[in-house]
Amino acid sequence: MNDILPEHSHVWQFLEDCAREVFQSAGYCEIRLPLVERTELFSRAIGEVTDIVEKEMYTFEDRNGDSLTLRPEGTAGCVRAGIERGLLHNSQPRLWYSGAMFRHERPQKGRYRQFHQIGVEAYGMPGPDVDAEQILLVRRLWQRLGIRAELRLNSLGTPESRQEYRAALVHYFEQHQSQLDEDSRRRLHTNPMRILDSKNPALRELIEAAPSLPDYLDADSREHFRQLCQLLDDAGVDYVLDPRLVRGLDYYTRTVFEWVTDALGAQDAICSGGRYDGLVTQLGGRPTPAMGFALGMERVVTLIEQQAPDRPPAMLPHVYVVHSGEPARRLAFEVSELLRDQVSGLRLMLNCGEASFKAQFRRADNSGASVALVIGEQEASTRTVQFKPLREHSEQQAMTLDALPDALAALIDR
Repeated sequence: MNDILPEHSHVWQFLEDCAREVFQSAGYCEIRLPLVERTELFSRAIGEVTDIVEKEMYTFEDRNGDSLTLRPEGTAGCVRAGIERGLLHNSQPRLWYSGAMFRHERPQKGRYRQFHQIGVEAYGMPGPDVDAEQILLVRRLWQRLGIRAELRLNSLGTPESRQEYRAALVHYFEQHQSQLDEDSRRRLHTNPMRILDSKNPALRELIEAAPSLPDYLDADSREHFRQLCQLLDDAGVDYVLDPRLVRGLDYYTRTVFEWVTDALGAQDAICSGGRYDGLVTQLGGRPTPAMGFALGMERVVTLIEQQAPDRPPAMLPHVYVVHSGEPARRLAFEVSELLRDQVSGLRLMLNCGEASFKAQFRRADNSGASVALVIGEQEASTRTVQFKPLREHSEQQAMTLDALPDALAALIDR
């Protein structure tokens, strides 16, 4: 689990601000969900035989003996809220959320046991148009952030057509059990499609020769996928059809997609999503088609720091206020509040704690501020300040309180 320090937090804020702007521009509204849910929510939604439920969830009993779990993903909680709060009844909500998720897995680059996701979910729309809309939202976000990524696309079909494919996979891999690794042998009779997602290079040729999922799609799923591809083609979206692309969670149906990059090593997916038309019913709601995706914030922040030329700099103060003596301190507080009121966007840091002028100027320099406002005994008596540039060779000058707002507004506009 990881700290996010001030030297990086402004990049997180940049990502959050861009995501909010992009999602709200398409009518998606924010929902805020609890970190802790009943364990059965995830075992019912994700599937008892997935790695997440079997090995990765942080689960505990509370004082009442109820089994609770720190959320490992956001979709199940969003569906639960939609059912409980009546959001899905006779409506088509478009929602987004962000926050911490928790999985007890081996940490690696860009992946931690407490990690953060931004997720998007839409309900009540069965057609491929909302699939295309969400893929375009992600593309728009990448453009806004300055990130380069490749879109991979597949269809998982319906649960019924997938059962036929599952049987073909089991039959194929049973004939090659001696070549499977331990994880794949364990998944063979519980979740054989996850074998296709194996990162073991020794299995690459075996997986490439396995039956192909598109050959087993039902007619409706084929048409759904054809229309989705047509919408993406019309929008000029580049994509790669990947028949081996599956999702690690049991609830996905039809469309699945990933945005991937080679800039982060072996773990290349930075955003994953798809349809989950049966999950609302599975969790006790009325039949409701649904589509969503989630992006990993740690990975995206790393990419922004590597790739984005226009990301904002750290939010350093514009001004540091230096003062000495009781009258000067009182005027410093008055001036600071006056300037925060009158100068839009001003970042002003007021020295707190007893220190000499020399120590305060050292603090001002270390803060990164462009200007120090200096108030001593004489300035307190005349209600003026000394305006001292810190990053350029300009003379310090006395300035009245009335002149300060315009001078600092000009500083910000540079």
